[in-house]
Amino acid sequence: MNILPRDIPPRAVWALEQAGIHPLLARLYAARGVTGTDELDEALARLLPPSSMLGIDRAATLLADAMAQDKKLCIVADYDCDGATACAVALRGLKLLGAKHVSYLVPDRVVDGYGLTAPIAQRVKDQGADVLITVDNGIASMDGVAHAKHLGLQVLVTDHHLPAAAPTPGRPKTGTAPSGGSEDTSVPSVGVMLPNADVIVNPNQPGCGFASKSIAGVGVMFYVLLALRSELRTRGVFDAATQPKLDTLLPLVALGTVADVVRLDANNRRLVAQGLKRVRSGAMPAGLASLFVASGRVAAVATTFDFGFALGPRINAAGRLSDMTLGIECLTTDDPARADELAKTLDGINRERRVIEGDMREQAMNIVEGLFDEGDEPPPAICVFDPDFHEGVVGIVASRIKDKLHRPSFVFAASSAPGKEHELKGSGRSIPGFHLRDALDLVAKRYPGVLLRFGGHAMAAGCTIAEEHFDDFEQGLNEVAQEWLDAATLTRRLETDGPLAPEYRRVDLVDTLHKEVWGQGFAAPTFSEEVEVVSQRLVGEKHLALKLKHQGQPVDGIWFGHTDPLPARVTLAFRLDADEWNGVRRVRFLVEGAEV
Repeated sequence: MNILPRDIPPRAVWALEQAGIHPLLARLYAARGVTGTDELDEALARLLPPSSMLGIDRAATLLADAMAQDKKLCIVADYDCDGATACAVALRGLKLLGAKHVSYLVPDRVVDGYGLTAPIAQRVKDQGADVLITVDNGIASMDGVAHAKHLGLQVLVTDHHLPAAAPTPGRPKTGTAPSGGSEDTSVPSVGVMLPNADVIVNPNQPGCGFASKSIAGVGVMFYVLLALRSELRTRGVFDAATQPKLDTLLPLVALGTVADVVRLDANNRRLVAQGLKRVRSGAMPAGLASLFVASGRVAAVATTFDFGFALGPRINAAGRLSDMTLGIECLTTDDPARADELAKTLDGINRERRVIEGDMREQAMNIVEGLFDEGDEPPPAICVFDPDFHEGVVGIVASRIKDKLHRPSFVFAASSAPGKEHELKGSGRSIPGFHLRDALDLVAKRYPGVLLRFGGHAMAAGCTIAEEHFDDFEQGLNEVAQEWLDAATLTRRLETDGPLAPEYRRVDLVDTLHKEVWGQGFAAPTFSEEVEVVSQRLVGEKHLALKLKHQGQPVDGIWFGHTDPLPARVTLAFRLDADEWNGVRRVRFLVEGAEV
């Protein structure tokens, strides 16, 4: 592993310090591209205006007209946390604004697959709906939207994924994979297909000038509600004094934004900061409060880490192993007792998911170890399949393999859909420098017929292949990886914020850092420098507990999931944490990596 300190522009640090920012925060912000305090202003008034999002005014008109005509609205959600929170925001927000008939439908991961399909459109029609609203999906659902229109439904697509690429001869149809966030936020201007919806609201559609291309699906829906409220004010339904307060939805917006691992640009950070502020004050839906309790977290000191690694996985588990209606109901109920019951159910499902994931990860690593001899380098790309794998967990396991070996990794499971047993569903995760969706596109061109469906982003993608073509896919992906990846790319790199001054090794500063909004594209602070290893021992057989000397002073450390001993002196990359023992809180280092 190469540990590389980030560049820290001195002029930006000085400007931030002069504006009153704490010197340590000024250094951290400057290293992440912040040049002025305006970028750190979390006020709602600083949010990008809804009017800059293409189609949003027409969406507001469509919804306002539908509400005035007492039409029935049906939201088609997605089965991940972004989709669930977006659905909950839509349900709560539309009802706040006066909609009388609002229902929802969430696809089943196994039976329905991803996005709005023709059968789902039929189910929406059969439920008696007049207007179909997608959240966190729909931009690549050509057939589903077309069928919905054929059935006489009005269709509003709200999404944040990239549009589907226009097909070329010999190339299979592609779409947006149901994976999390991505650094691939460029907007294609040619060669894309858009569904024939009445209105599309998606900042990543051609021609949209909305500056935050990395906004999550839940954020897009929140913006649609802001535009709808403005339209209803114009129509005299209410005025500025009597209008409903949509800021009550911000805790859900924050959760979905962090859980979907979208890039935390200034606008997304404002949404998350505002949501966290309300959660910490206790102003949140009953389901969120119950999820904090079920996950053993404290809402009063909530962090983005809680959203990403405690609440988000419990919502996601429902879509992976069970039914996402459980997650959506948890986020929409106002009954604390029902919220507690649902949160406990989701916690149980997540525990089951962890067991399945652990077994799959162990089996997958056994398969991976058979791909190369001990002491040799792993192949440039990893592809794993086992008939016993659960298709709801393949993406998580692919991520674990990628993290361990620093290779683009795909994990496949046999499809559980009726009549599709011969197909394999794969989910992949990549490393910086290897655009996974583009790699799949090249495999599809070189091996016609191997990929039945594929789509995704730079860092995460999904595909479907016939089981008989697994070896062909593995060969094709490794060929592309061999061509695109070099030794530098295949060497793990960890960017850090450099040395930690000893005066900043304080519990109060740990708390200060934890309160800030960190996440994808705005990484949590990680420091690095040479330390002395005084002693080390294994804890729980899989964690390395350390006694260190940092700048000549003692400090505890722990390296979770690491068992190999360290030399007496070593350069460590570490995050700051506070450990409590006998009522006394002390700083400790959470080790992220070592350069030996």
